[in-house]
Amino acid sequence: VEVPDTTAACAAILAARAALLARCNEAQPGLVRRGGGTRELQVRVLQPSGPGQPGMLVVHLVTDCRDAMGANLVNTVAEAVAEPLAALAGGQFGLRILSNLADQRCVRVRCRVPARLLATEGFDGEAVRDGVVLASRFAELDPYRAATHNKGIMNGIDPVVIATGNDWRGVEAGAHAFAARDGVYRPLATWRTDADGMLAGQLEVPMAIGTVGGTLRVHPGARLGLRILGVKSAGELGMVIGAVGLASNLAALRALSAEGIQRGHMSLHARSVAV
Repeated sequence: VEVPDTTAACAAILAARAALLARCNEAQPGLVRRGGGTRELQVRVLQPSGPGQPGMLVVHLVTDCRDAMGANLVNTVAEAVAEPLAALAGGQFGLRILSNLADQRCVRVRCRVPARLLATEGFDGEAVRDGVVLASRFAELDPYRAATHNKGIMNGIDPVVIATGNDWRGVEAGAHAFAARDGVYRPLATWRTDADGMLAGQLEVPMAIGTVGGTLRVHPGARLGLRILGVKSAGELGMVIGAVGLASNLAALRALSAEGIQRGHMSLHARSVAV
């Protein structure tokens, strides 16, 4: 903050990129030994929102956290270079903390479903498939629908994140910010009919999760969840979580495209009351 010349500050920081990255990695030698570390440095200038208000200069430290979620790792790195960055910019350092919009740590999953498998008692598979595609188009055009569309995705994602000892609030924040990254809130998953007549779905979402460190070392439930899944890395866990989110979205859209969501909700409610 209070940077007198943002153009000159950006140039000075980028000129010192190598030394700054080295300092970041000196702050996390254990991470570097595991093959991770800070890989890149990016500078952004935030323009003031109104007359008389100061702008801000933001430095992103892109860090490979390996199989850790990485919040503490990234925060330590940010604190390690705060003072030299402020000196290069001629201003004062402000916040030194990770961003939950981990848009360089995304998981991407795809699926193809034969139309016949989508059939219900009252609707053939092609009709359900076409209804799912129409619902996807609706979410792509309307943020009111996209919010509920994405909530259905998170219905699948959040339980797996929680069961494996990860930060579901961080994943939620990142997912919704990613959905609005171009200024319009959009669906995280989309559905189309492919050339073979199958329902083709794809999902992309930030997935800052880990399989080591933090709660995972001390919480027996989190360790059990990881053992049940049989995943060997944070990358594998992210793909599982993304697949569950896409499946949850399909289940909701299939119900909406056939008998309607309320019938399924009310049957669940009836079972809860019976219990």
